[in-house]
Amino acid sequence: MKDLDKYRGCLIGGAVGDALGYAIEFLDETSIFKRYGKSGITEYDLVKDVAEISDDTQMTLFTANGLLLGTTRGMSRGIMGTYPSYIALCYKDWLQTQNRKYPVNEKNTYTWLINVPELFSSRAPGNTCLTAIENGADGTIDKPINNSKGCGGIMRVAPIGLYFEGRNYTIDEIDIIGAETAAITHGHELGYIPAAALVHIIQLVSHHDDITLLDAVLDMKEAISRQFADKKHLSELVALIDKAVALSKENIDDLEAIRKLGQGWVAEETLAIAIYCSLKYSNDFEQALIASVNHGGDSDSTGAVTGNILGAYLGLKGISKKYLDNLELKEVILEIADDLYNDCKITEYGSYHDEIWEQKYIYKTYKPE
Repeated sequence: MKDLDKYRGCLIGGAVGDALGYAIEFLDETSIFKRYGKSGITEYDLVKDVAEISDDTQMTLFTANGLLLGTTRGMSRGIMGTYPSYIALCYKDWLQTQNRKYPVNEKNTYTWLINVPELFSSRAPGNTCLTAIENGADGTIDKPINNSKGCGGIMRVAPIGLYFEGRNYTIDEIDIIGAETAAITHGHELGYIPAAALVHIIQLVSHHDDITLLDAVLDMKEAISRQFADKKHLSELVALIDKAVALSKENIDDLEAIRKLGQGWVAEETLAIAIYCSLKYSNDFEQALIASVNHGGDSDSTGAVTGNILGAYLGLKGISKKYLDNLELKEVILEIADDLYNDCKITEYGSYHDEIWEQKYIYKTYKPE
């Protein structure tokens, strides 16, 4: 069942966690609590009245565009490649926003996002992502491009969990698209399996109103244990997921719990911290986000993934207005979420036309107002 509020909640929620955590990404615990008080950062630290997003949300948008680019090509031309191949092309456009100035006057672009001036901002992008995309963005699970397990793979795959409702894909196949998308830049098993895990959770909670978040996490654990049974590092990830679930049931200080799970610089720790915070505060988006960012690790990524999960679970209606106000690129994020929900309706031989959709996903000329 598709629910627009959950699509919007997932992408906006991720951006909220990203923006809240980005302000403190490189601060240690002592500095965070000295600067923001005993509760840590709880509201945006605005820059010229804007809650700035990081590369996490930027790349999430390009992931979504890649999905829609692939589908539109398939439906309008009758042939398409794999979804990760289109996502990789869109990441090449994202790279241009990091190393070139707006506007990029080239015909061979793949996304309409290249027409959004605000995206031409370098927000602490990961060196692994930059280098992997510069070198062709052609990593796969079977042919890894490196041995990185950084969180740059998991933090951008949430749209994959949202998108495939109603399409002829099993949830296992959707999970593998998530893993392969992470493997474009991150070749270690623990760089891409956590991405499949996140996609699985989001797919379940965004499309099934009758599932609890805990049940979604447990279903995910069973799925990845089966799908990646031959991977030698799988047991490490499963043990960390189990620890996160157990800690979420304990009466324990959040910072102490997060210290037991890691700092979030690597993907398995990002996933574990997000699972802990989401389960402990499954009906309180704000408390989950505050817990997820106030530590001395990769605060924007742990915040983004927590926001993706709870945003998909609770919907946009579960996110306080104070986190919507001043959020950078809010309207663009909502527009992409709506496109994922509405999907391509153009067919190769049909009479249906959608000028805006064609501008976005065929001609790439669309510029948001």
